[in-house]
Amino acid sequence: MPRPMSLLEKAKTMLNDLRQPALAEATRLTQAGRLQEATALIQGLLRGEKPAPAGPDARTIDAAAETIEVTDRPAAATPTPEAGGWRMPEGLRDLVGKFGPTGGVEGRAIPARDAAPGGGWRMPEGLRGLVDKFGRGAGNVGDVEGWAKPAPTPDVVPVGGRWIAGSYANEAGTRGYKLYVPSGYKGEPVPLIVMLHGCTQSPDDFAAGTRMNALAEERTCLVVYPAQDASANMQRCWNWFSATDQGRDRGEPSLIAGIARKVMGEYAVDPRRVYVAGLSAGGAAAAIVGAAYPDLFAAVGVHSGLPVGAASDMPSAFAAMRQGPGGASPVPVGRPVPTIVFHGDRDTTVHPANGDRVVTQAAAGAVLRTTVENGEVPGGHAYRRTVHADAAGGTLVEQWVVRKAGHAWSGGGAGSYTDPKGPDASREMLRFFLEHPRPATA
Repeated sequence: MPRPMSLLEKAKTMLNDLRQPALAEATRLTQAGRLQEATALIQGLLRGEKPAPAGPDARTIDAAAETIEVTDRPAAATPTPEAGGWRMPEGLRDLVGKFGPTGGVEGRAIPARDAAPGGGWRMPEGLRGLVDKFGRGAGNVGDVEGWAKPAPTPDVVPVGGRWIAGSYANEAGTRGYKLYVPSGYKGEPVPLIVMLHGCTQSPDDFAAGTRMNALAEERTCLVVYPAQDASANMQRCWNWFSATDQGRDRGEPSLIAGIARKVMGEYAVDPRRVYVAGLSAGGAAAAIVGAAYPDLFAAVGVHSGLPVGAASDMPSAFAAMRQGPGGASPVPVGRPVPTIVFHGDRDTTVHPANGDRVVTQAAAGAVLRTTVENGEVPGGHAYRRTVHADAAGGTLVEQWVVRKAGHAWSGGGAGSYTDPKGPDASREMLRFFLEHPRPATA
């Protein structure tokens, strides 16, 4: 006897065929503002109930509508859980990605001209509203396996640690942040790590995905997670591609550095062991901040990010993300900052060539000795680790290329944009950071 289909399997079956009259009716109801009826119809379909015939005014939805972004790109406007919105779960993102380029309503394909910048796709307005409403949970109707607004995961705050909200403001604006204080903190100077999330993420999500707080508990480090504001970027991307956000003492770099300095003023922090790391847009921002403040940050971690100066506006940002940055790498001002880079070689959101350029830029023309090792996570991804060291054997740049990995934090946990099959980027970054205190003379 075949096993019963799960709710998620039913949802996939339903979404894989937009030509179902019932789904077209649900979309029509949504367009008409009758969200409760539309949601009830969807719930009935998931329970296997046969819907009532559509009314005489039922009609096909026009396929041309608003863009919804399903990957980490800087142009869309998807609300985040911190803003009271919802995050599309990985399974649904995969499903939508398969359905989007070829699916349509009543058999009509979505035209190529309606593709979103960066390779996204356009979802009918009514269906987008329905999915948004349904994804957040609709009153008493309930939620479908993983579509609800995610609750904080237990490993965000290890037992004994403190998870503190704060904010910082200067002439460039105001940004909130979350700070993890480990149970072992007793007022003695400890390292500080600044973690910059990717697009659509929040500090809670990024902390869960990277599991950096658990490592900070082990090694007694403070970890602060600045939060991009939706008023600055609707998808909560750090504006690494904006010329006004690429320099010292201005724009977002000044806010990120200001948050680090605020934490340093309120807690005992070793000023020679302050570090910054980020994912995707956050990785690009980390590279910018590290280059702009070599007197503050001892080392930088860039995961699936881009080099400094990769773009100066939105069109050049998409070009760099798709193909890699063009032109020569700008030479960082001041001392070379030790940098560790992670990138998946199957990343279709930020081209892996960007990781190579981060390495070139961080080396800044120095004569370095290179060693390469290959490895594999048991039951997971293979990887190549390349270490660039100076004549004295000190590592300046370390690059990890994760085989068959996409746009996700390698070795990550329960948050979004994570890949548990990869080597543990958080552990390797923390190891690299603690090996690189800022020189006393810098």
